[in-house]
Amino acid sequence: MKKFNRRSFLAICSAVAAVSIMTACGAASSSSVAASSTVSGSSSAAASTVSVSGTVNTNGSTSMEDVMGSLIEAFKEVQPGVTVNYTGSGSGAGITGAQDGTCDIGLASRDLKDEETGVKQITLAKDGIAVIVNPANPVADLSIEQIAQLFNGEITNWSEVGGEDAEVVPIGREAGSGTRDGFESITGTEDACVYQNELTSTGEVIANVASNPNAIGYASLSAVEEDSTIKALTVGGVAASEETVLDGSYLIQRNFNLILSDSKELSEAAQAFVDWATSTDASDLIAGAGAVPVAE
Repeated sequence: MKKFNRRSFLAICSAVAAVSIMTACGAASSSSVAASSTVSGSSSAAASTVSVSGTVNTNGSTSMEDVMGSLIEAFKEVQPGVTVNYTGSGSGAGITGAQDGTCDIGLASRDLKDEETGVKQITLAKDGIAVIVNPANPVADLSIEQIAQLFNGEITNWSEVGGEDAEVVPIGREAGSGTRDGFESITGTEDACVYQNELTSTGEVIANVASNPNAIGYASLSAVEEDSTIKALTVGGVAASEETVLDGSYLIQRNFNLILSDSKELSEAAQAFVDWATSTDASDLIAGAGAVPVAE
């Protein structure tokens, strides 16, 4: 057997060490490429979950209360450092707030009008406007034309549409309400409704109709779906539901919109909320609150 001298032995050790270093470098290089690939592939996802902090003030539509409540509660888990506040002052106030900067995000349950400048809308969801009566009222279905006549005073007795011999008591929302604007524009009753009461919130309309067997009103579908104190009528034989609002067969519907300033950039926290609320991540929450998500 051939013997190795000291010089040969050292040479072999050096060669082995060199191979080990090269192997290690190769592994490190591969590992670096893999890590780089992973970061690159997930960069957009990482960007969407970057932690931010701050306070976001929203104001507007009372019809959007349930949707906003669900979104705000869930967003707290996504961004614990952000506090989102909601004030329900009506769609008109939400649009004005976005215009004058008194809120970060306005909320409107109707689309912007031509004269409402300096702001833009992002549609968050769609919502049906349910026509509601007291559960004791035997009327179950009305056409758009009959609904219009009941609200504008052409029909004043329930017996004219298959109900009891009793005076019709129309209940509606105040001027500037997105629900009122949507209802009247669809039924063709702008500035023609004869309301016995004009109320400032969806909850008040529901409570008034629930307490009066002769009343008729309208309210957001998201607010009435599980409320047994009132009865939602079918319109032309079609019930208001997520499916019928989405396919367009339920005719009395409108958009739920986020209203943003055209000129003022959102804060990082507000932008994070808007991005998340309008993504598919929030769709189930919006549907769970009774509205129809539009994110695809």
